[in-house]
Formats: sequence, C-alpha cells, structure tokens
Amino acid sequence: MSQQPIKFYQTGTFTVGNRLLAPEQRSVQASTERSNSLNSGHRACQGCGEALGARYAVDAAMRATDGQLIAANATGCLEVFSTPYPETSWQLPWIHSLFGNAAAVGTGIAAALKVKAQKLAKTAGQARSDVRVIAQGGDGGTTDIGFGCLSGMFERNDDVLYICYDNEAYMNTGVQRSSATPPAARTATTMAVGAHPGAEFGQGKNLPLIAMAHEIPYVATATVADLRDLEAKVAHAMSLHGARYLHILVPCPLGWGSASHDTIKLARLARETGLFPVFEAEHGEVTHVTKIRNRVPVEDYLRPQKRFAHLFGTPGQPQMLARIQADADRNIRRFKLLDEVTA
Repeated sequence: MSQQPIKFYQTGTFTVGNRLLAPEQRSVQASTERSNSLNSGHRACQGCGEALGARYAVDAAMRATDGQLIAANATGCLEVFSTPYPETSWQLPWIHSLFGNAAAVGTGIAAALKVKAQKLAKTAGQARSDVRVIAQGGDGGTTDIGFGCLSGMFERNDDVLYICYDNEAYMNTGVQRSSATPPAARTATTMAVGAHPGAEFGQGKNLPLIAMAHEIPYVATATVADLRDLEAKVAHAMSLHGARYLHILVPCPLGWGSASHDTIKLARLARETGLFPVFEAEHGEVTHVTKIRNRVPVEDYLRPQKRFAHLFGTPGQPQMLARIQADADRNIRRFKLLDEVTA
C-alpha cells in the first residue's frame, strides 16, 4: 500500500486531521461529512483508547464503503459503554454477538449477503452485494474466547474485516489478564508479588503473526497515535475481499493506571520503543513497516503506567526491565523497524 506523503506546516495544535489541508487531503475525522458511526453519548472512560480506535476505524470503513456497512460486535468494553439498554451510540446496522463468536456472526452476515446477491443476480444482474461486513472485539474476545471462531474465519477466507481493539486485559470485568497482556504487567489475576511479579514472561499470543500464518489477504497493526495510518489501513482493507485482520493498540487509562491525557502519548511510545511493531502483511508476507523515527528505551513507555510501578520501586526489577527491552530489540530486528543509518 502506498500513500501520498503530506508535509504539515501547522504545528503546536491538536486539531484532528489538520483542517488547513485541502478538503481532498483531510482525514475522515477532519471532514464534516464523517459518519459519526460511534456517536456522542456513550459512557466510555475519559481518555479511552478503544472509543477513539472504534470511532476512527468504523468511520473510515463507512467512507470506504459509501455507508454500506454492517458491524458485528463482541461483548466487552466497546459493547457495554456504547449500548446501555435501551440506548445506543451506534449509527449503522450493528449486531451484538456473544463474547467469543463475533467472527462467526460476521461470517454469517457475509454469507447472507452473498446469498442475497446471488438472488439479485438472477433478477437484476447484480453479482455481488455492495454491503460489507466488519466484526470487532477486544483482546479478550479475540485472542482468548473468540480464538477458534476467528481462526475458522481466516481458514475459510470469509469476506469479513475483523478489528481487534487491544487494551491488553479484560478491562470490562475488572482488569484480568488476557493472552495479550504484556510480561510483568500487574492485573487483578497477575499481582505484583513474589519473585516474578506481574504477568509471566513467555506466555500469551501474538495474534497478528497467527493471522499471517493463515496467509489471509491482509493483516495490519496500528495505533490510535497515528490517525492517518489507521484510516489508510482500514480503507485498504475494505478495498480487498476475503478475510482481513486489523490489530489496533488502544491504551486504557483505567486498566493501565495512566493519566487520561496520556493515551495518545503511550500509543506512540509503544511504537517508538519497538514493543508494538506497526506493519502490514499480505498473504503471509510483510509488505510494509512503519519505521521508528525516534527510538526510546522501554522505560519511557512503562514508567507512566501504574501496572508497571513495581519495576521502578525499591529495589525495583532491573532484570525484568532488561527482558522487556530485549523483547523490544527483538521486534526491531524481526521487522526491521530502524533505518540502516539510525540503527
């Protein structure tokens, strides 16, 4: 996927998408024609990365499909804060699935649309439905409970874009560890006690790599810190057919113990440390990586989060910090995240 580089002259502003650009160059969120698929009135926490990620991703998908979109949504924070009965903040056809079967529900919707298109083809000559499908869930409903349904969707190459909003724990039910929880992180089920406090090293799953192993048409990672990158990847994914997977890092101030105004900063630091590689892959091959512009040590990312506070106290955990830094260095080597000159 290639993007037209844009030089930004506007600095020192938090304006979403930069409204000084020509209208055709603006991001989806900077346009007055955005769909506001996840509208105001929801009950997400202040600084919620998942609310930001969903708003950006779904609006980008709505623009890419000209509003012809249906969403299946797993149980979790995103579902709970957006649809407290009898209210909803969603402004598109939206179906609440169980915790673990969002991918299967998305597959069923896509299958129904395919049958409908076949019937239309007999009467009106239309061979394919214009309505597209996304399925979405958190890391718990994706990497753990929904893992089997998701793998089945990949294996069948169903025409669904699955979006995982990864806040690295079961935030909705009390911040329990998931298989996306990073090593050493404190959660309600991985307490900061004992010789090896926090989540164990060597456990968990790397869902983007697992998705790549299925050799599906498209796999990508993104963060809420780079709006244009996220929107471009959603648009590219919706231009393709077959199974597609997008993994978005969405910091959670409540579960991470971070300041609500640090959500974007932490998402950016996760990428700049190498702990969260941002890349694209097609049919199992990496096609593009977002290079690290200003490499920083993992300590800069971990220290603002209370879930890692035990690493920095007295006496602290320098060995664990070194292991986390080694993981970041490994990602940098694996995905070639540094330019040769920088490296």
